[in-house]
Amino acid sequence: MLYLNELGQSESDDVSVFVSTVLCLTRLTRAAETLRKTMLSLLLPMLLAVQALAVLEVQVPELPVVALYGMDTTLNCSFSHASPFNLSDLSVFWQLTDTKRSVHSYWASQDQLADQGERYANRTSLYPSQLGTGNTSLLLRGVRVADEGSYTCFVRVEAHGSAALLLQVAAPYSKPLVTLEPDSNLRPGDKVALTCVAYGGYPEADVLWQDGGGHNLTDNVTTSLVANEEGLFSMRSVLTVTLEPNSTYSCRLTNPLLGEDGHASVTITGQNMVFPPVALWVTVGLAVCLLGLLIALAAVCRRKIKESCEEDRAEFRGGQLLKYVTFSNGFL
Repeated sequence: MLYLNELGQSESDDVSVFVSTVLCLTRLTRAAETLRKTMLSLLLPMLLAVQALAVLEVQVPELPVVALYGMDTTLNCSFSHASPFNLSDLSVFWQLTDTKRSVHSYWASQDQLADQGERYANRTSLYPSQLGTGNTSLLLRGVRVADEGSYTCFVRVEAHGSAALLLQVAAPYSKPLVTLEPDSNLRPGDKVALTCVAYGGYPEADVLWQDGGGHNLTDNVTTSLVANEEGLFSMRSVLTVTLEPNSTYSCRLTNPLLGEDGHASVTITGQNMVFPPVALWVTVGLAVCLLGLLIALAAVCRRKIKESCEEDRAEFRGGQLLKYVTFSNGFL
């Protein structure tokens, strides 16, 4: 009996110890969780600050850079550095954003052009005297249509950073020229084609036809563009209209990047046209009537003159006869 009591007391002590251990572990777990949260709240700002220091702020234009075909242009890129640095620590990489092809590279205080894209050979350079001030802009010579696209400027000096910009190429079109086909033997109501052409432009132009009153003509218009080897466009737009005398039509051409506004017009006058047979016969009839009227008027005038002359002769003869009778009576 005594043994059983001792055994029960021992089990009770074991349970107490177990419960105490569990409670202790729970407290330790809560304390550890609290400590972890505290450490994170302290370390996170420090980690973010370190990460911010590791990223270099690189700046490029937000708007697209518009370059004229055949001219030189500068792709602006710059960075800010808190403290002076050695150019030997500076690396600059310009590359095409999509293909990652190298456009221009610089490190170890000199240009590194071994992996430069072939079409950029002898056409690119940095501004060496301004690298120390954070200017990593790229000079691109003799801009081509093929140069259009997105470029990434990557800079590394202790920290690193990059930014991308968009290059757009523009070329002005020649002055538009409007021609009329056919240009002779035209009659009112005929269908004619007005052709507007312009050459050597980029990108695709906006073409607008208008009549003499400034109203837009959008029906029966066909516009085509053909690119040459350099990528420049030749534009040809055809407007089909029903001919009316003394009509004016104009072709207006706008380059969406340059905002230029070139236009040409053609006026169709009566000299360009021949009258149809009905109008011709009407004209001939009027001329015949007028001629007949003139002849009739001349005949009337001739008759009046003749009658007047006969009256004068009759009066003259009567006067002579009277003188003769008077003379004869006196003589007798």
